[in-house]
Amino acid sequence: MNDMTLDLAGNGLLAVTKDALAALRNALMRDSGHAAAGYFQEAGYAGGGALFEAFRGWLELRDALSPESLPLDEFQRLAAEFFQEAGWGSLTVGTLHDTVVTLDSPDWGEASPDAGMEHPCCHLSSGMFADFFGRVADAPLAVMEVECRSTGADQCRFLLGSAEVMQAVYDGMSQGLGYDEAVAGAA
Repeated sequence: MNDMTLDLAGNGLLAVTKDALAALRNALMRDSGHAAAGYFQEAGYAGGGALFEAFRGWLELRDALSPESLPLDEFQRLAAEFFQEAGWGSLTVGTLHDTVVTLDSPDWGEASPDAGMEHPCCHLSSGMFADFFGRVADAPLAVMEVECRSTGADQCRFLLGSAEVMQAVYDGMSQGLGYDEAVAGAA
């Protein structure tokens, strides 16, 4: 085994196929409706700590600083590399209106491009990102997926911000604003 390879079992992680995750999501959404989103978010949040510690160990193997000590641009690059190696897909970190962080992926592993979903549904990832990035921010974060390949979009896009900002974005979108306008209004 290559010393630079992510040790799944040693980090409390488990490889699950994308098809298995999609089948589980589809069955829960069919049987539980919108409540399934909360179940997946809770599960993702519960797993964020182990994933973050796996990231910490992954950084140590590369003689990198701790996640909290990395310069922002290096943290973004290494976090994207880590998620790619862990099988989640490519990830680009950015910002929108200097108000929220964006996470974009044209190949995010939780999404199922043929699913034909009406709403974004990478709920496990949303919970996972809230915990994972909240640990670096040392503050609670809320995450909302606003574009999803499972709905036919070209990419998955997640917005990360404080609970107050994300509530304002959600409220704006509930009133018919696009997420870009809602974020601008929350600034």
